[in-house]
Amino acid sequence: MNLARLGLAASLRRWLLIACAAAGPGAWSASVPAAAQAPIKIGFGVSLTGGLASSGKAHLLSKQIWVEEINAKGGLLGRPVDLVYYDDQTNAATVPSIYAKLMDVDKVDILMGHATNLIVAAMPQIIQRNRMVMVLLALTSNAEFKYPRYFQNAPFGSDTKLLSRNFFEVARGIRPAPQTVALVGADAEFSNNVLRGARESAKEYDLKIVYDRTYPPGTVDYTPIVRAIQATSPDAVLLASYPPDSVGMVRAATETGLKTKLFGGAMVGMQYASLMGQLGEKLNRVVNYHMYVPSEKMNFPGIEAFLKKFQARAKDAGVDPLGFYQPPFAYPPCRCSIRRSHPPRASMTIRSPAFNTIVGEIQFDELGEWKTPRMLIVQFQNVQGNELAQYLTGHRQVILYPAQYRDGELEQPFAK
Repeated sequence: MNLARLGLAASLRRWLLIACAAAGPGAWSASVPAAAQAPIKIGFGVSLTGGLASSGKAHLLSKQIWVEEINAKGGLLGRPVDLVYYDDQTNAATVPSIYAKLMDVDKVDILMGHATNLIVAAMPQIIQRNRMVMVLLALTSNAEFKYPRYFQNAPFGSDTKLLSRNFFEVARGIRPAPQTVALVGADAEFSNNVLRGARESAKEYDLKIVYDRTYPPGTVDYTPIVRAIQATSPDAVLLASYPPDSVGMVRAATETGLKTKLFGGAMVGMQYASLMGQLGEKLNRVVNYHMYVPSEKMNFPGIEAFLKKFQARAKDAGVDPLGFYQPPFAYPPCRCSIRRSHPPRASMTIRSPAFNTIVGEIQFDELGEWKTPRMLIVQFQNVQGNELAQYLTGHRQVILYPAQYRDGELEQPFAK
């Protein structure tokens, strides 16, 4: 990693700077003297338009809040922090050129990744240049590369089967136990990763797969898909989808009265306030993954204060007014220390110790994923109308799994 232009002569200082850029406010000591006042640049791609714009804009606001707080306290090592970012338009084809520009033209000091698996398109360039990257939300994107300078903030862990296993764990608690499952999703990176893991997980849970199809990402009419699923009479339906098709599939499932015990599991978008408001009561009994919802079981120190600040600014910024999904994880959560050592050891030091954040304790494994995954499975219950305020205090998203965070019971079957 070329950080010579930072004006820090020693290798130690360069790697301390990297660690601090990944760290949250107050996580480091002022043991290294300040250098020149040129800003430290943190670069990333973000989806500000296209299907993932809702999450991308929220992700950006979180980082902006963090930078404001850091700079108000004197910056990193006495130097201000600037964000350099470009809209990827929710299009993987734009990602390589964005990261090439960040590294070669903007010459950013630190790279942060996308809030999706789109970062995969830029990984060869990042690896070639030996740059460290902190990714927000990407399901096992480093499984193929095994790159030692990759870190991921979302609580997926390294298991490609995590989302399907969590879904099947909830299904296992139903009596009589489900025997069959339908697997369906978009023909795209995230969905394919989930479905690939689900095929393996189904064997572990003795579930017979009676439907296994993907659909083109541009699909408009989802009713034929739901009817084809219904024809197989599955006990559970695992859906791996992106925001537009998540909405389409939920509408089609509720309007056709899909008869199944459990529906959902891996839908991107059902965490977004805009889509929750659109669907309203159609969400009742939908089961899906989440990373954070308001609950006594998830009242981590600092999370409430951050969300209040985020929610106060969300409306004017035109972003998700709830901020439960990605914002707490986009707010750089690492609180780590770097020993006096050479660069490879510095990377390992970030990976090794556990540290506290506004989303709880985190420790990275050898792939840069959470060592102990904490992906939630929640169910929408008692949703009334389209008002978003009910999600703040009304316990409309009940945590079903993992057991230590469970704060309610599953309601089934899916269709009343």
